[in-house]
Amino acid sequence: MARSRAKDHDEKRDAILHRAAVAFARDGYDRASMARLAGECGVSKALLYHYYASKEALLFDILQNHLSALVEAVEEADDPTLPPEARLEALVGALLEAYRDADAEHKVQIGALPLLPEAEQEQLKALERRLVAIVAEAVRALDPEGFAGTPLLKPVAMSLFGMVNWAYMWFRDGGPVSRADYAKLVTKLVAGGVTRL
Repeated sequence: MARSRAKDHDEKRDAILHRAAVAFARDGYDRASMARLAGECGVSKALLYHYYASKEALLFDILQNHLSALVEAVEEADDPTLPPEARLEALVGALLEAYRDADAEHKVQIGALPLLPEAEQEQLKALERRLVAIVAEAVRALDPEGFAGTPLLKPVAMSLFGMVNWAYMWFRDGGPVSRADYAKLVTKLVAGGVTRL
């Protein structure tokens, strides 16, 4: 008879994922052992292995959960019926909110994704591509004619991601600029730039 799953299984797993992401981001993926990660997560090595058969499986789950949450956030926020600038601002705001308390996961995504096997990387890159496609479509809507027949859409969309993705380096909640303020600023910079392409 199969063992039933504990009621708090998902909560424990999510806590393990976040604490492991913090350890990977701080110390590097290569320097983390399963024993060290178990200590970092406040669980026994046996319990960690109950959830994850390997450090690689743990890394994959961290990244898959993080990217899936980002995709879900922008899909929920995307409203093509809004005026183009308002639509883009909603997406940028959703991304910034999804990044709240996820600095470690974001650092791990940037630095450790290439360490996974090719097949797993491709699954994660598909999520990244979905995220970029949603935002790029909102950027295109700012000036459909201006983007027609040019290779500029992807560079503009990726520039937007650069502004948003690296905000964790300087942004602090409670500082002089709120997440909503920064979403508005990024949107204005991108929208203003698009009009001058």
